[in-house]
Amino acid sequence: MSSRYLDDEASTSQLGYEIAEEIQKDNNDFEIHLYGELGTGKTFLTKAVLKALGYHEIVKSPTYTLCEEYETSKFLCLHADLYRLENSQEVDVLDLDRVADRRKIIIIEWPQKLTSKRDFDLKINLEHSDKGRKVTILQHDKIFLNLVNNYE
Repeated sequence: MSSRYLDDEASTSQLGYEIAEEIQKDNNDFEIHLYGELGTGKTFLTKAVLKALGYHEIVKSPTYTLCEEYETSKFLCLHADLYRLENSQEVDVLDLDRVADRRKIIIIEWPQKLTSKRDFDLKINLEHSDKGRKVTILQHDKIFLNLVNNYE
């Protein structure tokens, strides 16, 4: 686990681009869990990842819809926000584990609301710190090792 201070939106966007760069080096599907209080930049970071993966349209917060889907020529991104989750059956309706005809990236905000364990490839915690954010990153396997090493 490693951490770093993010000064501003530009440094948060840079983290998103670094995550996307690592995703593009591999041919697997990925699941990213984003932790942090309201307003810490979870959706902003997701927007940066999607932009770096080639999605250039509007990215909406899935706070009320629970899940938004975004497609590029190579990726299907499922962006879930479980903050308003009322029961565990609502996660099943999102069908996060569906088969896709392209690489699938699942990004879950508020994963602590899950009632059943899901494996993650990357776990990111964002915290308010002064005028910026403190980001802590934990990778599940070697795929994001370079990213984590850059944040030590």
